[in-house]
Amino acid sequence: MTAARIVIAGAHGFMGSRFAQLYRMAGDTVTTIGRRDADAVWGDTEAIARAIDGADVLVNLARKSVNCRYNDRNRAEIFRSRLETTAELGRAVAAVDAPPPLWLNASTATIYRHADDRPQTEADGEIGKGFSVEVATSWERTFFDAAREGVRQVAMRTAITLGDGSALTPLVGLARAGLGGPQLGGPSGGGRQRFSWVHLDDVFRAMRFLETSDLGGVVNITSPHPSTNREVMATLRRVLGVPIGIPLPRLALEAGALVLRTETELILKSRWVLPKRLLDAGFVFDYPELEHALRQILTREVAPARSGG
Repeated sequence: MTAARIVIAGAHGFMGSRFAQLYRMAGDTVTTIGRRDADAVWGDTEAIARAIDGADVLVNLARKSVNCRYNDRNRAEIFRSRLETTAELGRAVAAVDAPPPLWLNASTATIYRHADDRPQTEADGEIGKGFSVEVATSWERTFFDAAREGVRQVAMRTAITLGDGSALTPLVGLARAGLGGPQLGGPSGGGRQRFSWVHLDDVFRAMRFLETSDLGGVVNITSPHPSTNREVMATLRRVLGVPIGIPLPRLALEAGALVLRTETELILKSRWVLPKRLLDAGFVFDYPELEHALRQILTREVAPARSGG
């Protein structure tokens, strides 16, 4: 693959910093857009337009983390950080002479309903209800409203992304403290809620795959083998060598979420999502199984050799 010019909006976050590193390791040129310490800053639409004019790929990862309490201030910022940045990129794409032929925009698999009865795919998945879903649907609407001829748009509906940090941090802390049993009290009960996840580096590999495919529209980026909450916590204990994991009832989760300034939805909602379009197109995950993914992240164990993708 020849070297490409990549523009990353939100390049200093958990995903963006890793992707910028991987693009550069592959020999690509990376231009960044962000609030600070970037080649172009939000609000300077002319600089953003110069950054993306002639680029090969535009990757938008800019948004505030949903790992917070859903008070009025945070709700407003969660919306603003997604919609305003995506709209500004859309104005820049419309203005330049040579727009990037591929625009990859972050989205979320949380857009689907609480599902413990069947998996959700791009073709037959049912959109859910509630604050998180309203954020996701508004974000995708803003993205696709910025369509321009010659620009292939992909909304990347990523599952809970596992890497060094991120959603793993509190779960690892619970497991090491002996509290790594299932999280109880959600609509599915008993730790049976589905946990769709994906390894951070597989997200990047999927993005590279999308560069050479003809896929457009919405694409689920999630391991083809989702787990349950109970399986996730048991696997974490096994990888960490922790023999005991006390289950946490909803009351304890609510108290913990209050202390940690987050929401229990992040662990009690059943996310059962499959990457049907990627699989049908021939993409192969390096980390399809949870234990391999966790061992690589937590112990740096090398992924098993695979071909394709």
